Amino acid sequence: MHVDAIVPDAPPTLPDARPALPDRTDDASAFGGMLDAAGARLDAADRAEAAFAGGSGGLQEMVVARAQADVALQIAAAAAQHAVQSINTLLGMQV
Repeated sequence: MHVDAIVPDAPPTLPDARPALPDRTDDASAFGGMLDAAGARLDAADRAEAAFAGGSGGLQEMVVARAQADVALQIAAAAAQHAVQSINTLLGMQV
């Protein structure tokens, strides 16, 4: 039995609502950019919720924006936790 792979006619296009992250010149600016991106996601979710409550936005857009904001916040919290663990490890080292 032979099964041919299904090949799409065109690549899927998804809207790019993600804020651009800054170039990774150093870890501090990358972490700051990640926090800024998470803040931008939270602001976008708040706007989507306000639009839905005002009757000009859709339920699906609101739910997707809130889910994206939640994921961005979880990523930022995990990165902050790893940074704190790294600092604690460095401070605990005997020199």
